[in-house]
Amino acid sequence: MAAILLLGIASGLPFNLTLSTLQAWLADAGVDIKTIGIFGLVGVPYLFKFLWAPLLDRYLPPLLGRRRGWIVIFQAALALAIGAMSLSEPASMPSALGLIALLVVFLSASQDIVIDAYRVDLMPPQERGLASAVTGFGYRSAAMFAGTVVVFIASFVGFHVAYAIVAVVMSLTIFATLWAPEPTAPGHPPRTLTEAVIEPVRHLLLRPGAWRFLLLVPLYKVGDAFALSLYSAFMIKGVGFSLAELSVAGKLNMTISTMIGTALGGWIYMRWGLYRSLVAFGVLQALTLLMFMWLALAGKHLWLLILATSVDTLAGGMGQAAAVAFLMALCDPNYSATEYAVLSAVAAVPRVTMGWVAGHVVASVGWANFFIVTFLSSIPGLILLVLMRKDVRDLEAREKASAAAP
Repeated sequence: MAAILLLGIASGLPFNLTLSTLQAWLADAGVDIKTIGIFGLVGVPYLFKFLWAPLLDRYLPPLLGRRRGWIVIFQAALALAIGAMSLSEPASMPSALGLIALLVVFLSASQDIVIDAYRVDLMPPQERGLASAVTGFGYRSAAMFAGTVVVFIASFVGFHVAYAIVAVVMSLTIFATLWAPEPTAPGHPPRTLTEAVIEPVRHLLLRPGAWRFLLLVPLYKVGDAFALSLYSAFMIKGVGFSLAELSVAGKLNMTISTMIGTALGGWIYMRWGLYRSLVAFGVLQALTLLMFMWLALAGKHLWLLILATSVDTLAGGMGQAAAVAFLMALCDPNYSATEYAVLSAVAAVPRVTMGWVAGHVVASVGWANFFIVTFLSSIPGLILLVLMRKDVRDLEAREKASAAAP
């Protein structure tokens, strides 16, 4: 679990360096808003990491085993690439900085592919909920560091030094990977690249209840993604909170509550198992969306902002712990890099697409009714989950039998 925590930190560290922190650097350097907007496209590789995941399943690095060897390679490359970012000049050479940032995102997405596969290979089924919680805790802590602390450091010593510090921290994560244990059953690499591409798809599509599982993956958290897609706009334009109130009572509180929720969800998962956790957390995260409807009707009350955000993201964190464990259970160790990359991409579809839909819904029905719609959008996934009770129970039983096998 300590190794999973440290690798979660390594995974989260580069994330905000190419998003909010980079935007702050560009704005501070006087780069025009159109160029800053274009920089948002550097995050695209995160959505398509499944395209090169088969290469990481198929080919073995020369040292440290099937997963840890690749992790070390990407961590070393990330340290160098982030170091190169620290030497860049956004005002005079924004295109060069953009290319380096794109490289950082590609390496970060590649590191995520192998760390996810390593977690699937390493953790026994009964501990996967806790492992997903620990991963989330490490990831969010590192992302918060890169998104807030680095900007704070930059306010005193400049972004060049701040990014150089992150490059050093990134290089230190290599020691965590060297120390991490090797999985006892890491799976067998595909014999050919064709097998690495075809067999994961075959395994995902031909298993019992395959299409129901693939439909459940995005539907399970669709309501949560729907509601939070316009969170900042709702708090500022819909209710009238200031940026300062939103940043502390909303954003910071949201991060802390989600971390607590994932930890609590992982602990409960170890006692309740897959199906029971998915149902309980799914119902809870649907009901807590109505807290935002209450806030929309009640108007500007800081205590209600804190309460609504805390309760909803606590439940969302619990649901996330179960959802990640569910994705891990669907993976075959032989193809875990590719399969987890595909499943996580499918799970991310609501988060990526719901913002556009949400804007049109709010414009048509208003904020209070919008959150009723988000609550209702959670119900189909819960109904499908109940209808799939036998499928999920069978998956859970196979996982336990596999873990008990010598």
